[in-house]
Parts: sequence; C-alpha cells; structure tokens
Amino acid sequence: MQTENHTSALDLAPSDDHAISPDKPGALRGQVWISIQTSHAQRLFHGRKATPTKPAIVGLVGFATRLRVIWQGARDDDPYADWWLIKVHEAIVATGDELRSRKQQLTESLEQMNALDVDIAASKRPYRVPLNFANPYAYRGAMLIAEFDSLVCMALTLRHIGLLQSQVSENIIKASARKLRSLFMIPQSYRLLKINRDLVQSGKGRSQEARKLMGEIPADVLSGARQAPLIPNKRILSSGFAGQVKLHSEASPDPDNRFTNHNDDE
Repeated sequence: MQTENHTSALDLAPSDDHAISPDKPGALRGQVWISIQTSHAQRLFHGRKATPTKPAIVGLVGFATRLRVIWQGARDDDPYADWWLIKVHEAIVATGDELRSRKQQLTESLEQMNALDVDIAASKRPYRVPLNFANPYAYRGAMLIAEFDSLVCMALTLRHIGLLQSQVSENIIKASARKLRSLFMIPQSYRLLKINRDLVQSGKGRSQEARKLMGEIPADVLSGARQAPLIPNKRILSSGFAGQVKLHSEASPDPDNRFTNHNDDE
C-alpha cells in the first residue's frame, strides 16, 4: 500500500529549522484482488442475467451493488437498512460455518490416505480480478467465494482419486452454491424509501409503505439496541434526517479501480 508523500502538520513552534506545512496526509490507496480457481466460483462471482428460459442468478457483484444501497440507508439512519445488515451478517456467519464444516469433512477424508501424499488440484491459470466494493460486507462475501472455490477444488480432487463418488461430490458443490446464492439474494428485498428511525417510530412519511414492503421491524432493531457488528457512521442533520441520498451505480470490478480511505466514511 502506498500513501502520497505529503508532510503532515507537526505540533512544533515555528522556527527556521521546522517549516510547518498546512497539508494533511493524502488519501490511503490500495488494491484487493481475488484469485478464482474454478468455473463454479467464477459463475457465483458474476451471477447470471435472466433469459427467456432461465431466471437471473444474483452473484457477488449484484450482492455488492445492492449492499451499497443498504449501506447508504443505514448511514441515513433507516432502521430497515440496519435490519437488513443484521440479516446479511447472520447469513454470512452461517454460510461460512457451513462451508468450513464441509471442508473439514473432506480434509478428514484426505487424512485417511496414509500411503498417498495428495496435492489439492489448482488451476494453472486462475481467474484474477480486482475488488472495489463500498462496504465491508461485500468483501466478506468475496471471502466466502474464496472458501467455496477451495471447497470445490477439494471435492473434485477427492472425486478424481476415488475418495468421493461423483454424485456425492456434485451434491456437496450444489448445496454449497445454493447457500451462497441464498445469501446474495438477501439485499434484493430491501427498499430505499428515504425514511429514518424517527419517521418509522412515529408512523409518518413512508413508514407504512415500508411495513407493507419489508415487514414489521423488530423492536430492538427499531430502538437501535441491536445492530450488525459492522455499520456506517450515522449522518443525521439537525432536522433529524440526512437529506438527499446520493447513489452511484457500481459496475463490474475494473482493473483500474482502487479502494480509497476518505474522511467522509464512503
């Protein structure tokens, strides 16, 4: 990671030896990449557009795009956005636990091969793509893609050497992929209605519409007593609402994109 080479302000008395610069350190910049070994994981990364014969499949990119809207809503103190972040967090934990449990079972099967030293299959030319997401849960989704990718490599290796039947291997891969697809679908049911906690508690604004579309919000979430571990800083004006919501479309990862640490907690 590189930082721009500006001189930060020092708490020193002015002198000929120490010229104080008013500049601050520049924005932090870096890059995150994911390397994918299997076509199974690659399909879950991008998802699939709807066709006349097949429904759309939401992949990691679509998951991250919709999470950006939820993150913005949570920043503007929409309690429904807070609720959806809780749902996403709990699903990420459950999905990760399930993937790791299946990997552990496959590892134990490999350990029974005392006479053979088995290397897990890996691609000679992995699919490597940069990640540029607007919130930490999208990156956690990417970590799960990597976990799934590793699981697929293990399952295919065990099938190749005869430790797993073809159908068993296929069932493990399909069940794990379904779990990830279910996770990636969660943000799709959130609706950004430009409401905040005060409006929902008082039943004003579009809070009734929110209840019809997204259900009755749990009391502890509405009060703010229960929150997801990772949330944005709230941005509330003196009027009690954060004002205009500014959203930008999120394209597929671009090789030139880099994550940036801004002061406004983007």
